Amino acid sequence: MAPTEQLEIETKYDVDTSTTLPALHELPGVASVAQPVELDLEAVYYDTPELDLAANKVTLRRRTGGEDDGWHVKFPASSGGRLEVRYPLGSARTVPIAVVRTVRVHVRDQPLAPVVTLQTRRIVHRLLDADGGVLAELADDHVTATVEGGEPERWREWEVELVDGDGPLLEDAGELLKAAGARPASGPSKLARALGDRVPAYDEWTLPKKPRTSDLFRAYAGAQVQAIRERDPEVRRDVPDSIHKFRVATRRLRSALATYRPVIDRAVGDPLRAELKWLAGELGVARDAEVQREHFAAEVAEQPVELVMGRVAGRIDDHLRQVYKDGRAGALAALESPRYFRLLDALDELVANPPLTDDDRKASKQIGELLEHDYRRMRKAVRRSQQAETVAEQDHELHEVRKASKRLRYAAESAVPVLSDEAADLAARAEEVQEILGEHQDSVVSRELLHHLALQVYAEGGNPFTYGLLHATEQSRGNTSRESFYKLWPTLEFSM
Repeated sequence: MAPTEQLEIETKYDVDTSTTLPALHELPGVASVAQPVELDLEAVYYDTPELDLAANKVTLRRRTGGEDDGWHVKFPASSGGRLEVRYPLGSARTVPIAVVRTVRVHVRDQPLAPVVTLQTRRIVHRLLDADGGVLAELADDHVTATVEGGEPERWREWEVELVDGDGPLLEDAGELLKAAGARPASGPSKLARALGDRVPAYDEWTLPKKPRTSDLFRAYAGAQVQAIRERDPEVRRDVPDSIHKFRVATRRLRSALATYRPVIDRAVGDPLRAELKWLAGELGVARDAEVQREHFAAEVAEQPVELVMGRVAGRIDDHLRQVYKDGRAGALAALESPRYFRLLDALDELVANPPLTDDDRKASKQIGELLEHDYRRMRKAVRRSQQAETVAEQDHELHEVRKASKRLRYAAESAVPVLSDEAADLAARAEEVQEILGEHQDSVVSRELLHHLALQVYAEGGNPFTYGLLHATEQSRGNTSRESFYKLWPTLEFSM
């Protein structure tokens, strides 16, 4: 059975055992309150010996006794709520491998074991609208928490979770409950309250007002490592566009390690770049197939019916679907490898303790030099493309220009805290080059695929005419992109 997902939007309150629940039906928009339902719940929470999940605000539990028995994993959501992923309960008390993979980016190859058991007597009050729909649920919980090897701790809390209601209802309910004697919860979750100060406290690092160049690197690299942590579970759950966003984070980080070589020790940075290149390559097969499938579906559909000879769209899609399937399998295998786990360890250390050289200076004095270096690198690639003797050589060099433009873009983005609009403008201009030459490179790759498929069709006795037609369309796309770039390039002077 496949896992299910839902976004939790809720608020929690501490309350004394003698406090009486207020009249919930008086809340705006609430027509009535359903008869309360009493449940006896048990939740066993699992974590590593170092409590890595709790430290990253992720929870993993085995819940029984309610309407949602099963294995639950909760992640922080960008909207401020919590994303809950639920897996079937099963009979085993050890964490199923499918659940473990959901949190691999945090636990890696460390063992998971019970850390806290919660026994909860819950009384659920459902707040209904005029049509009987559930707007929200208020859970009145009497909790007994036992940390492994410790003594039980008991408390009472109220928890209000939106179902079909909206934010104002949550706010109104909070005011009503606080007026009755409730207090905002002392912790973000029952688990956090039970563990208390056992959870590792990581120092919150913020960019100084007058940063050094290494500070810019640390801020930018830290954001990319955090993106990897967030995208890893999404890739495993096959969330749309997750592979793309994951790969972008690896590329940004790899690019930053190159741009900031004057201040980041290459003995550490260069091996990391090699490992990030490996990871991006493992992710790239599925992502490229994903992009091509979407592109060709639209391109074939645009052709006149009388010029589409044979099952062209289906054949292209079948081929790319299999490439995607194989590529995704390869990516998932990479994400389960010790090589990946050690890369994650190294990235954590990179952000926590950047390995600095002796050339780390005030960013306002040094970052312009790094940007100029990346611009000159792109300019050299442009000159090589202009001097290429064959179309194939020019295609290759234009791909190098595109990669150089991405490095310049990412470097400029990292410099925004110091150079502000100047860096943002440079990043936008570099992105324009990247997008134009992205179209060119896509056309090159698409032509190779079409040529391959045309030969297959011909060998099987079919008519490859439409593949040739599509090839010509891709050739035109590539030529247009090439011309657009060479027209744009003279306007992109570097000034900083």
